[in-house]
Amino acid sequence: MTQFDMPLDQLRAFRYDETEPADFDVFWAKTLGEVRHHELNVVQCPVDTRLRTVTVDDVAFNGFGGDRVRAWLVRPAGLAGPLPAVVEFIGYGGGRGLPHEKLLWASAGFAHLVVDTRGQGGLWSVSDTPDPYGTGSSAPGFLTRGISSPEDYYYRRVFIDGVRAVEAVRTLPVVDASRVIVTGSSQGGAIALAVSGLVPDIAGVAARSPFLCAIRRAVAVTDSDPYAELRRFLGIHRHEITHAFSVLGYFDGVFMARRARRPGWFSAGLMDDVCPPSSVFAAANEFAGPVHVEVWPYNGHEGGGVDDDRLLLDWGANLVAGPDE
Repeated sequence: MTQFDMPLDQLRAFRYDETEPADFDVFWAKTLGEVRHHELNVVQCPVDTRLRTVTVDDVAFNGFGGDRVRAWLVRPAGLAGPLPAVVEFIGYGGGRGLPHEKLLWASAGFAHLVVDTRGQGGLWSVSDTPDPYGTGSSAPGFLTRGISSPEDYYYRRVFIDGVRAVEAVRTLPVVDASRVIVTGSSQGGAIALAVSGLVPDIAGVAARSPFLCAIRRAVAVTDSDPYAELRRFLGIHRHEITHAFSVLGYFDGVFMARRARRPGWFSAGLMDDVCPPSSVFAAANEFAGPVHVEVWPYNGHEGGGVDDDRLLLDWGANLVAGPDE
């Protein structure tokens, strides 16, 4: 693995030159309006995990199309709240996993909502949320699923599930609705970034090595999956290239970042061949709010790993600190 992308000074100045869809805001306003026809219907059930320092609940709510989405709520045992909250979205192929896999934020005094990704959970962590929609032609994986139209595209459903997750956590008595951060790595970072562009009043967003940013450039400079799924698809569907990128424009994190006005925190590994650093900087450089990019020169897609965790705990605590904290 080497630093294959731009030098750091060029990354800091890089601007993605693709044009966003003219009806980008109209599309998402219509999509948000459609989901509001469905009751949120949040159900919270305690789970006995034998963990003694945290309390765990199984949370379900209605996401896109009224489909039920599952999440874990992990919070410090014995604290009644209201607590600041972190809503975390999961990386490509994973689900919410098991509650004991996610203890960091609760250990730091946050209510932590770990959200399933519909239809995933078959690669490295388990899931409990199906995706009950068929699609047309696609490459194996999720990146090209439903790519025939923005209305059918897989990540339309996923991004709306993310918006509804924020709405759901805000209804919980233990949570301070004004102090909600969204975060995630890779695909989870893409979802968090989308939510930050669609929910204007979150406290902040932390996107670690985010996927789905500067998509046309990313697929041109890396051979790695998941972007290689799109390359393989377009190598077969040669006459659909223009249309496919026009659909993907509605879901590009660069264009979401332009609408994200709360504080943002990004992490980028300069040897990342999964989500190339130029794609991460493309979104960070368009971010509408105050933004920080943590750079790891000799790391790949893992970015700063546990060092990112440590830095994010400080950033999150300072961002949502109450008068007595």
